[in-house]
Amino acid sequence: MKIRQNMKLKPEQGIAGDIDPAVIRRRQLRLAKRRQREREKQRDLVIYQLRLPRGLAEKLKAGLKQVEFAAALRALIDHQVLCIDDFENLRLLAWNRTGRFVTRAEAFQLYERNWRHVDLDGMSAGERELITKLKQEYGNGVINA
Repeated sequence: MKIRQNMKLKPEQGIAGDIDPAVIRRRQLRLAKRRQREREKQRDLVIYQLRLPRGLAEKLKAGLKQVEFAAALRALIDHQVLCIDDFENLRLLAWNRTGRFVTRAEAFQLYERNWRHVDLDGMSAGERELITKLKQEYGNGVINA
């Protein structure tokens, strides 16, 4: 059996011929997994587990095999989930939240509940456009303030 040169042996294991093939295989797998984790880290990938109904999970698994599906899912998430820091008034209204993201519905609720604290004069055009869209989507064109 060939032993790769880069594999380090512990002193108690003796020379390469004395090592059990199962030990060698476990070491190879451990090194391969370490390299895989390093590649994923460089690509900024993380594992996130979530509970889904079986049918939906199977559909998601099948869909993620297609590049177009992954792009469409990413677009949906980018549309539905807002980064609080991208909007000054929203950031001020969400001062007590620990997360960086809120859904569009949550953002609308924050604006509506705390409208008296919103700085209309200093608001950016992007945030003004967001509020207009949220009013149309969740408030039937009206903010109840």
